[in-house]
Amino acid sequence: MKDIQYIDRKSKKMETEKVYGHRALSLLYGNSWAARIFSFLFLPILSRIPWFSQVYGFFQKREASAKKIAPFISAYGIDESEFLETSFSSFNEFFIRKLKKEKRPIATGSEIACLPADGRYLVFPDLSQVQRFYVKGQCFDLASFLQNDAYARRYCDGTMVIARLCPVDYHRFHFVCDGMPRKSMAVVGDYQSVNPIALRRNLSILWKNKRMITEIDTDRFGTLLYVEIGAICVGTIHQTYVSDVKVRKGDEKGYFSFGGSCLVLLFEKGRIRLDEDLIQNSMCGFETRANFGESLGSVL
Repeated sequence: MKDIQYIDRKSKKMETEKVYGHRALSLLYGNSWAARIFSFLFLPILSRIPWFSQVYGFFQKREASAKKIAPFISAYGIDESEFLETSFSSFNEFFIRKLKKEKRPIATGSEIACLPADGRYLVFPDLSQVQRFYVKGQCFDLASFLQNDAYARRYCDGTMVIARLCPVDYHRFHFVCDGMPRKSMAVVGDYQSVNPIALRRNLSILWKNKRMITEIDTDRFGTLLYVEIGAICVGTIHQTYVSDVKVRKGDEKGYFSFGGSCLVLLFEKGRIRLDEDLIQNSMCGFETRANFGESLGSVL
């Protein structure tokens, strides 16, 4: 299976991702005959029946799962000095860990939007560019993704930001600018992987998976949509913010329970000028690995 490569924003170097659950992904989304047969037989069961992810998540909350933490940290080189707390009663408690504020400084200035999470970023100043990274001929179905025709018309020529969170990442997500968030709307869906291995084979995963959509009226960036997308083995999308109460840039919005997951931000046309390095890397077909709080772009 083809390696997943990305560009590290800090070092500007190309890196190869060390994929958690690589064998399982290869079996579910690989191109071999064995993988295709296995996927045909079992993927519909694993992705469309929520109890599988819920049960998997349940076992990550048990005390016995805590023994996996130290080997996991060692295997993926996770920096423990960033942790706000260092003792965890279960693997999921470690997974939803909080970080020390000084380890994720927030880009300053009301004209600057920050990245919402630690992750791997693809950005599209024009939504029609989304097909360039995945598979030619696959178009992003905005209406199906949002399940709202009015939203689809509003954002069809806007800007999209995709943040992919791996199991090794900090899994809390945050507001990118000051604003007023409304109540999140849940869209029932599947629980497939959002890894590029899966998306290159079937981009429609992004608008078929379970997701939550929040409309945010912002002070400088117009009305934006913030979408959390669940994935296989993600037990729950948790919202920790209070709707219809003013938030500040960098405030926590929520977190994902165990598993890989994804965020999508949609800006109206002409509302944000994305940072050039994010644009250039995406145009070349590479995600940019970056941290929550760093600059996403500025007001146009």
